[in-house]
Amino acid sequence: MPGLIGRKIGMTSIFTDDGELIPVTVIKVDPCKVVNIKSNERDGYEAVQLGFGTKKEKNVNKPLTGYFKKNKFKPFAVLKEFKGFDTSNMKIGDDVKVDMFSDGEKIKVKGKSIGKGFQGVMKRHGFGGVGGTTHGQSDRLRAPGSIGQSSYPSRVFKGQRMGGRMGNNNFTIANLKVVKVNTDENILMVKGAVPGSVNSIVELLKN
Repeated sequence: MPGLIGRKIGMTSIFTDDGELIPVTVIKVDPCKVVNIKSNERDGYEAVQLGFGTKKEKNVNKPLTGYFKKNKFKPFAVLKEFKGFDTSNMKIGDDVKVDMFSDGEKIKVKGKSIGKGFQGVMKRHGFGGVGGTTHGQSDRLRAPGSIGQSSYPSRVFKGQRMGGRMGNNNFTIANLKVVKVNTDENILMVKGAVPGSVNSIVELLKN
């Protein structure tokens, strides 16, 4: 499906004409450049590759440097492909702007959730802690307790809820309402929260 690449700026709230206060996420969507157009004849599928943001040339490897120089582009920070664009009138170097969305439209937003590092079972899985001191959990307030069995099967089951890395996963939130499109400043305001921390990259997809 067609879409754009943006950067999450943060959250705020705005008033509607009826006086309703709506929490919104502000997404900066600078014009995305068409870097490549994939076709069925050459690539086996149709898609548009968009570039977003900038990157220092010293931080780009040689294959990508040559790829960008082929069409006289400065290095992009992010490259992503989107299917569903009408490519009949598109060419490499065109800008895809935020005006492809309109007020009141429902969209999907894809991003990576905030990483929380290694967390214990209470924060990661909502264990009760010292309230039920069972399974040998007598003097450790936030410990999971015994996790194995006795004679059979004498092993820890795969997928057992334990401490581990939390967050930093890809999420897609569907049916988010576009509250306001500011074409002058290339800003999109979406009702509610979207995945990711401030300044993280998100994908905006048409439903």
